[in-house]
Amino acid sequence: MTFPVWIPIGPWRVHPHLVFEGLAYVIGFLAYLRARARRGDQVSHTARWSLVAAVFIGAAIGSRALAWLDDSSAQSAGVAGLLAGKTLVGGLLGGLIATEVQKRRLGIRASTGDLYVFPLVIGIAIGRIGCLLSGLPDGTFGTATSLPWGIDFGDGVLRHPAALYESLFMIGLGLVLARFERGAAPGNTFKVFMASYLAFRLLVDTIKPGVGLALGLTTIQWACVCGLMYYAWWLVRERADPLFRRPE
Repeated sequence: MTFPVWIPIGPWRVHPHLVFEGLAYVIGFLAYLRARARRGDQVSHTARWSLVAAVFIGAAIGSRALAWLDDSSAQSAGVAGLLAGKTLVGGLLGGLIATEVQKRRLGIRASTGDLYVFPLVIGIAIGRIGCLLSGLPDGTFGTATSLPWGIDFGDGVLRHPAALYESLFMIGLGLVLARFERGAAPGNTFKVFMASYLAFRLLVDTIKPGVGLALGLTTIQWACVCGLMYYAWWLVRERADPLFRRPE
């Protein structure tokens, strides 16, 4: 197989990252609309779209800022380097921070994250296929491996297909959360999603090439640690109720 794997669409050959990222956004948005119609909403229509806008802005800033901090070559490129890279960890944390700021500004106290869980699960699972098919330039490949499923992305080295690992993890996480949410209190499904994804990235990024910031962890991994610390207080508090049941 030659990378990138161009996708034939009519008379054109389209880059896989563009195809699968587009599919991720479209299908994820449709999943969001379906979830909102099925579950209802805890906030008004106007407030919800204000929060959605905050999510997109915060995610765009966070994804690029963290990628820039993690890549010394991007830092040397200045503004161009800041606009070039993206990372999901930064996008999720940036979206979370922006949402919490906007909720405080609007005086919203209700949990609002559950509607995003399955759109994110679906979007990430689809989007990472595009990363896998893009090959080495995408930057999501793993380190060398002798395992039978290692993939040569074009440099003659069998590597961990880290993007594929992430897609498979998201599918498994989605199945678990579909069962978990049935009895979960509002907001808990989103918290479990975030904590699970951050823990996964903390682990899987150990088999990705990267420059350690401190204690052998990259900047992205330290962002995962900070995010997990943010959720730790909730996890400890909820241990007394392992099923996270809805209050009667």
